[in-house]
Amino acid sequence: MISLKDITKSYRSGSLSVDALRGITMEIEEGEFTTIMGSSGSGKSTLMNILGCLDKPTEGSYLLNGEDVSKFKKEKLSQVRNRMIGFVFQNFHLLPRTTALENVELPLLYTEEKLSWKEIHKRAGEALDIVGLGDRKKHSPNELSGGQMQRVAIARALVTRPSVLLADEPTGNLDSRTSLEIMDIFQRLNREGLTILMVSHEPDIARFSKRITILRDGLIISDKPNTPRSSADAIAQWKDEAEIMSEETA
Repeated sequence: MISLKDITKSYRSGSLSVDALRGITMEIEEGEFTTIMGSSGSGKSTLMNILGCLDKPTEGSYLLNGEDVSKFKKEKLSQVRNRMIGFVFQNFHLLPRTTALENVELPLLYTEEKLSWKEIHKRAGEALDIVGLGDRKKHSPNELSGGQMQRVAIARALVTRPSVLLADEPTGNLDSRTSLEIMDIFQRLNREGLTILMVSHEPDIARFSKRITILRDGLIISDKPNTPRSSADAIAQWKDEAEIMSEETA
């Protein structure tokens, strides 16, 4: 599905040049769940921007479903971002004065499918049902918890039925229990066939993916398959530990 070969990315400011990526080569097969890790400045966010067609590499090739992304015109790039790729960010990026349903509907307003309002409402409602927020459709973001807002953001990413989900630190602003619930959603979506690429600096979160790729100074220093931890088991363990702590403090 995704093929990167010798990808570099340099940023220039006057006579200074900063090399964010220094030669990234990797393959992402359909149905993978990969976590990209690395410290600040390792290049992981730059790599995600290139994968999401939000930025172009300085050198190297990026093939998406066999097509050379560097040859896409602006209109084609916009179509790819809207239909093939779903984005989930750490800070949710929800419109504050609109309902959960309206936030999820937004990407459908820019598709070429020319959907009726009835179909737009239906698909947005179905996406919210997938993330367990069918009963919060009319709530605005300020009426939702952080975990619920992230679920809305995931539903918004899913509503166009993308082939790939890109998640940039999706649990960065969430507590441990809510983070496990988000990982449970991701694992379920991946079992249903969705390809997921996630950036995270948390090893405990990376353990839920099938592959862990580690960057340092713009290079891949480790790229290994992983036996994913069960999110359902992790949630059950969290509940048991919380119950024990409650009993001890009673």
